[in-house]
Amino acid sequence: MANKHATSFLRSGRLAFALGISVLVVLPLADCSPKSDDSAKASDTASNVTLTEAQRHNIHLYTVALTKFHSTIETSGIVDFDNDQATSVLAPFSGPVSRILVAQGQQVRKGEALAEVDSSDFAAAIGSYRKTLAVAGTARRLADLDKDLLAHQGVSRREEEQAQSDAAGAEADRDAALQALVSLHVDPETIKGIQAGKAVARAQGTIRAPFAGTVAERLITPGAFLTAGTTPCFTVANLSRVWVMAQVFGADVGSIAPGDSAEIETGQAKNLSGKVENIAAVVNPDTRSVAVRVTVDNPGELLKKQMYVRVLIHSRQENSGLLVPVSAVLRDDENLPFVYLALRDGSFARRSVTLGPQTGERYAISAGLKPGDKIVSDGALFIQFMQAQ
Repeated sequence: MANKHATSFLRSGRLAFALGISVLVVLPLADCSPKSDDSAKASDTASNVTLTEAQRHNIHLYTVALTKFHSTIETSGIVDFDNDQATSVLAPFSGPVSRILVAQGQQVRKGEALAEVDSSDFAAAIGSYRKTLAVAGTARRLADLDKDLLAHQGVSRREEEQAQSDAAGAEADRDAALQALVSLHVDPETIKGIQAGKAVARAQGTIRAPFAGTVAERLITPGAFLTAGTTPCFTVANLSRVWVMAQVFGADVGSIAPGDSAEIETGQAKNLSGKVENIAAVVNPDTRSVAVRVTVDNPGELLKKQMYVRVLIHSRQENSGLLVPVSAVLRDDENLPFVYLALRDGSFARRSVTLGPQTGERYAISAGLKPGDKIVSDGALFIQFMQAQ
């Protein structure tokens, strides 16, 4: 049994010598007596690594200290329209679509025609306005005539007042019919033609842009039947500014507040800047995340709806804690984080740590280290490799 242990020791020694590193190895005792306290302590440090003086020049140590910092929360987000500058254009009247006048992605002006519809609603509204226009005109002439007759005692005051009341009612009906045409987005020139007594060549309605922007979505095709006030036809949006809905988890939510700055990574040479505007009051039951709305200027319309982006939110809230370089943190076989701690005897030992949020190129450490500890910042991978031999 002793020869077997001796052979194992010699093999370990040759390997360590070949790698230029000395490893503390404790041989088990030949007998089966219980380990002493000193032996137990030695076993605890059996995997610690010591380096030669030449090897130490290849690593750098970092002294852990209490530091004030501002967190940067890194997460993902989905691009959406700025709903304050985007709207779904609903069909103002019923009927089949006769012609589409714009293409998706096209820039449009306020009031520009988007599509034409063969609509009985449109024809009925024009007919109603013609009728009320004529009735109101007749009623007003009769009221003016009765007013003149009253001055010459040709009619009673009661008859004159009734005529004035009839004229006012007819004019109210006329104005309501005119408002119906306006709500149907009837062209102002067409309305002027009706008022002048001209005939409308075709009872056709026009769907118009509610404001200037981009036709972000076209939801209808020629021949499709529209239902007034129900069928969505287009989405018109101002794409110079968009929303990014970022997903934030757990304790990071408490670090964010409206007004915090954000960066949107697009894969281009320069990130886009944004600002946190709103934090949702509820947690998504499926992802257990909280939606954070970031408003972003969108030059060149680089960001598209439903695009996935990387979001970095820079918290204005000041924190205090222990920060270590990202390069110092490694992962074990169970993907748990650890660092290499420099011990007083010159060796290096693994120390499990609990990571907080990442701030730039540093991690906040919530457990596992204390101020004054020295850890390996550059060269930790080299030590891990040597330890694995």
